[in-house]
Amino acid sequence: MQKLLTEPFVRSARAADGRRLEVADLRCAGLSFRVTGGGAKSWSLRFRDPHTGKLTRATIGAYPDVSLHTARERALELRREVASGVNPVEKKRRDREESASRTFEVLAARYMIEHARRHKKTAEADQRNLNLHVLPHWRTRRFDGIGRGDVIALCEGLVAKGSPIQANRVQALISKMFSFALDAELVDANPCARLKKRSKERRATRVLSDDEIRLFWRRIGDPPNSARMGQALRLVLLTGVRVGELAGAEIREFERLHDADQAAWTIPAARSKNGRAHVVPLSEPARRIVADLIERAGVTEREGATARPLLALPGNPRRPIDGHALSVAMIRFGNALRSAKGGEGRGEPGVETWTLERPSAHDLRRTLATRLAALGVPAEDVSACLNHVRTSVTARHYDQYDRAREKRTALRMWAEEVSNLTGELNRCGAGTALGVASPPARSLL
Repeated sequence: MQKLLTEPFVRSARAADGRRLEVADLRCAGLSFRVTGGGAKSWSLRFRDPHTGKLTRATIGAYPDVSLHTARERALELRREVASGVNPVEKKRRDREESASRTFEVLAARYMIEHARRHKKTAEADQRNLNLHVLPHWRTRRFDGIGRGDVIALCEGLVAKGSPIQANRVQALISKMFSFALDAELVDANPCARLKKRSKERRATRVLSDDEIRLFWRRIGDPPNSARMGQALRLVLLTGVRVGELAGAEIREFERLHDADQAAWTIPAARSKNGRAHVVPLSEPARRIVADLIERAGVTEREGATARPLLALPGNPRRPIDGHALSVAMIRFGNALRSAKGGEGRGEPGVETWTLERPSAHDLRRTLATRLAALGVPAEDVSACLNHVRTSVTARHYDQYDRAREKRTALRMWAEEVSNLTGELNRCGAGTALGVASPPARSLL
């Protein structure tokens, strides 16, 4: 049946004797209006497949959800697709099948496997930011439908929550992910291209004062932190290593712990930020902390040279903690100090300034560098202690001296300075040093 369809007719149409009624619209070629015996009304477009010539039907929608006017507009759009050589039914089926593989969650998994874990030392930080700040909002969204406005809205939400620097980090991560998607030919554009940072960042300058060093040394291992995390953070202050480097340390990386003049820790190139192995001479307090951590790990003498982590996850002695755990320990310490300001910790030197501008775990590394310079240690020796790459032609291509002797001297000077500040001077040979138990007499390595 053919008829010039009108809204009154469509509204009142009924199927006679329980049989299906189908009417072709004379105004829009191919548009068909159908009424079932049960009274359900719907729109469809009848067309011939542009490749096979087979008569096919494409569903448009149900009436009255889709009006006559809207049905005609959609039918015209489908006819244009057919005219361009596309079968809209097949296209819809393919889109449905592909939609599950084009979610942001799928892109995030590919990015982590094919790029972040393969090429970045900060892969765990990327995973953490995805889990906390991005996937809860975009997990099931198609990544090819995410635009600049979506990125801005997500990051501005973090700014509104008081995390402007975190917003910059998340925006940078999203940009990196879409650059990866561009290279993999998954998208045609990066929605973060030329997008300004959400907040202006200041160069970090936080250095611990004398009072704060005393406070930190005395109480960093107090609850809610564990004694083990306190020891680890003291080791960061004494050595200036990055928290990620310490978190991933294996016991076999520590050498000659029985020799106070030769004890050292070699961070392999694969785990250092600049891709160069870094030898960290261990001062006496640092050596005792390492020995204490090994003993806490419950490593036997036979296991000492294995790849057991120095700081293992609770309940999983074969897997190391994440560097973020040490950063969180610093945050918890600050929270505890803030809670105690009005009580037991009231008036304690260092508490006020610590809670006013909280130091991060990385600020321990900056404190070491600043204090070494104040002690008169040459800049090149400070850089060597931090494993910074010298950029001059001579340094890169000719001067391969590792400055091991100078690094050991500098870190000993710093250990003595910390001893002076904490009132533990000259106790290194008397059983304890800076509150750290002596290592066992046997050699663990």
